Amino acid sequence: MVKKLTHVDEEGRINMVDVGHKAVTAREAVAGGYVWMAPETVALIRAGQMKKGDVLATAELAGIMAAKRTSELIPLCHPLPLTKVKVRCRLEASGVAIEALARVSGQTGVEMEALTAVSVAALTIYDMAKAVDREMRIGEIFLKEKRGGKSGDWVHPAVKEGENE
Repeated sequence: MVKKLTHVDEEGRINMVDVGHKAVTAREAVAGGYVWMAPETVALIRAGQMKKGDVLATAELAGIMAAKRTSELIPLCHPLPLTKVKVRCRLEASGVAIEALARVSGQTGVEMEALTAVSVAALTIYDMAKAVDREMRIGEIFLKEKRGGKSGDWVHPAVKEGENE
C-alpha cells in the first residue's frame, strides 16, 4: 500500500515532516543485508588473514557509527537521540549476513538508522576485502521489522516466512 508522500507540501515542495505533535514512544527497527563473496574470501576472513584487519568487527563498528549520523546522510531525516544500536555480522559459507537493530524513545521511527547501519557495514566489508575479491556483491538490504509508533508493529513477509534470517 502506497501512502501520500509526507515529504512534499501542498505546493509540491520538499518539506521536512513536523513530528513535534507526535508522542514520544519507544521505537525499534531491525534491518538486514548480505555481502556475497568467494569461499576463499570467507576463509581468509575466518582465519583473520585480511591485511586490513578484523573485517567483521570493523564493519560492526562502522555500522554503529553510520547509524548515529544518518540524518547527515539522508535528506529530510530527523536527527535522533539513539538509545541503542547493535550491528552483527555473521560469516557464512557464501558471505556475510548483516543485521542491525536501532532503538530510540522519540517522535519518529528508526528504520533509516537501521538500514544505514547495514548499508555502511556492507560497504566496509567490501572495502576491506576488495583487494582479494572484486566480484563481491552487496544486496538484500531491507527492513526486517519495526516496533512502536503510530503505525504499530510490522514484520517483513520474508521474515514471517522464515526467510533471510
